[in-house]
Amino acid sequence: MKAYQEIELARKPSHAVLRPTAIQVGRELEVLSQLMDNQFHVPVIGWRFGLNAVIDLIPEFGDIATTIVALYILVSAVRYRVPKITLLRMGLNIAIYFIGGLVPFAGDLFDAWWKPNIRNINLLRGRATVSADDAKRGRASDWVFVSLIVGGLLTLLFGSMTLTFLIFWYIATHLQFGM
Repeated sequence: MKAYQEIELARKPSHAVLRPTAIQVGRELEVLSQLMDNQFHVPVIGWRFGLNAVIDLIPEFGDIATTIVALYILVSAVRYRVPKITLLRMGLNIAIYFIGGLVPFAGDLFDAWWKPNIRNINLLRGRATVSADDAKRGRASDWVFVSLIVGGLLTLLFGSMTLTFLIFWYIATHLQFGM
C-alpha cells in the first residue's frame, strides 16, 4: 500500500500548473451558442440546428443579427485571455459563416451546417487561460487585436450590403423589364 501512495505522489507535479487544463466558460456564452446553433432537433435524421438557421431566412437582417451574436462571443473571448491566433481563428469562423451565407439558398443550408458559435465556444473552451470567475477584463493588446478583427468583419458586412444596394440600384435604373 505504501508503494502505491509513493507512485501516486510521484505522478503529481511538484510545481503549480501555469495554464489550467479545463476552463469553465461562462454559462451565458454556453447557453447562447447552444441556442443559436443546436436548439432544435430533427428526429428522423438526427440533425440539429438553432436560431441562426431560422433568423438567417430573413433577408439582410438575418445575416446581420446572427453575425452580431457571433461577434459577441468573439469579443467575450478577450476576457478569457485566449491567444491571439485563437481570436483570429474565431474571426475566420465568423467570416466563413458570413461569406457562405451570401450564396442564395445554398448559403442558408451552409450556415445551418457550419455553426460558428459552437466552433468558437469549443475554441474558447480549449484555449482559455483564465476561468470565468477571473475573466473580468482582457489585456489592452488583446482588445486592440480583436477590434481589428471585428472591424474587418464589419467592413465585410457593410461592403456586402453596399454591393447589394448597388446591384439593385443598377437593375432598377438600367433595365426596363419590357416597359
